[in-house]
Amino acid sequence: MSNWVAQAVRQIEADFHRSSDTHLIPLAIPALPQIQLYFKDESTHPSGSLKHRLARSLFLYGLCNGWIRQGTPIIEASSGSTAVSEAYFARLLGLPFIAVMPKGTSAEKVKAIEFYGGRCHLVDDPATIYDESRRLAHELDGHYMDQFTYAERATDWRSNNNIAETIFQQMALEPHPVPTWIVCGAGTGGTSATFGRYVRYQKLATQLCVVDPENSVFYDSYQSGDRDCRCEGGSGVEGIGRPRVEPSFIPTVIDRMIRVPNVASYAAIHFLQEVLGRRCGGSTGTNFFGVCELVTQMVAEGRSGSVVTLICDDGNRYLNSYYDSAWLATGGFDIAPWLARYRRFFETGRW
Repeated sequence: MSNWVAQAVRQIEADFHRSSDTHLIPLAIPALPQIQLYFKDESTHPSGSLKHRLARSLFLYGLCNGWIRQGTPIIEASSGSTAVSEAYFARLLGLPFIAVMPKGTSAEKVKAIEFYGGRCHLVDDPATIYDESRRLAHELDGHYMDQFTYAERATDWRSNNNIAETIFQQMALEPHPVPTWIVCGAGTGGTSATFGRYVRYQKLATQLCVVDPENSVFYDSYQSGDRDCRCEGGSGVEGIGRPRVEPSFIPTVIDRMIRVPNVASYAAIHFLQEVLGRRCGGSTGTNFFGVCELVTQMVAEGRSGSVVTLICDDGNRYLNSYYDSAWLATGGFDIAPWLARYRRFFETGRW
């Protein structure tokens, strides 16, 4: 191992030691005191999202495999948050970084990537980000991170402070320390793979539910078993949903999938702003819809217990989209009926 690689690994480890773990935030459902709901707030990472963990793992994986050396340009295909986090680590190591992203990616994410010294290469068709990333990496003699392939193998799902391990440690003193459900979305599939593998490895009774937005193939693939599903365009919820089944998506560790209307995701984050006092990104809204479905099922079965989901990133990255009434109106998204539904659920327990 070269001195530069050894120092790079040390710098990433030092960044990890400077960061405390993210908070686990309880949210009471007034009408359902038998259910405890928790949000793992991943927006508080230094680069602002759940993808900070993935970016750290991908850089360590690339360094230790000999793929990243001093001066290596880093290229990534991303819908935004992973690119922001990778730009953070690229700057830490003094490496050039290029994010290949769909043109519809939020302006706030583009600014965040540029803030960390990265460059954004925008494409018209989201399905072309893979090939364009490979082309740039070849042209620049760089390394294509390929989060969609390596997410599930770069992360140590057994332990090493992965997101599953930290959640169970934080739940230890709660009334129901082993959650009935963990709810997350899938972009690469790496987070769901980590959760699903960890609960099996630790012999836990927790089940994993993956929520999928409109215009994404993960739900269809899970139901049919077909990994060759395809669709055109983006999902409408940045960070989750894909036009193809990614290599890191492991359906066999998932217990249930729920498809979520995009308008329900957008309404959910407006509701969560009311009850949590903070703005969350769209994927958190998708998670919350899944939580409501599962809690309703638990209540119907006469069960008590806990449910854990994620705040994936900061909603301030979406002020010009999900939180913009004009943007919602232009897209034909009437969130008012859904807001009323979420409020009724909290106040009466009826979903």
